[in-house]
Amino acid sequence: MLVRKAETIFVEANRWAMIAILSVMAGLVFSNVCLRYFTNHSITWSDEVARHLMIWLTFIGAGLTLRHGGLVAIDNLQAAMGERSGRIIRAIVAAIMIIFFLTMIWAGKIYVERTMFQTTPSTRIPFGYIYLAMPIGFGLLILHLLLVLRTYLAGGMGALQQGDDVPPVAG
Repeated sequence: MLVRKAETIFVEANRWAMIAILSVMAGLVFSNVCLRYFTNHSITWSDEVARHLMIWLTFIGAGLTLRHGGLVAIDNLQAAMGERSGRIIRAIVAAIMIIFFLTMIWAGKIYVERTMFQTTPSTRIPFGYIYLAMPIGFGLLILHLLLVLRTYLAGGMGALQQGDDVPPVAG
């Protein structure tokens, strides 16, 4: 029960972070368009900030997309196999995903360290803060995968596609 409650809080926090980022990004772009149209001036840093917010949105949202079975999956082989063989193949795929996600966290950490002293042109923010989205996003991917792993192993990506608004939970 406590695990389910913690998972619900985690998923909702992830969703609200995405909503906040998308809202700021949309408001910024809309304001800039209005300013350009009505005053013939624009916010010089708005395109840069919107682009960086899009990077964060992509990496933070990847875990929720995985959770809903929205990532691309080629499951012809596991569908053609029996139930037991399909589970084994899905377990191998899950292990490969976790290894890939861990590798990307490691690569992202190196990338953040290397770009921390380079700054963006308009806002002068270190690029490392923007690229920090990569290790954080892949960390979130691992957490989401671990939380739906039992459901995924039982039925593949199709089992994760339960409903539009109801995320699968660990059970």
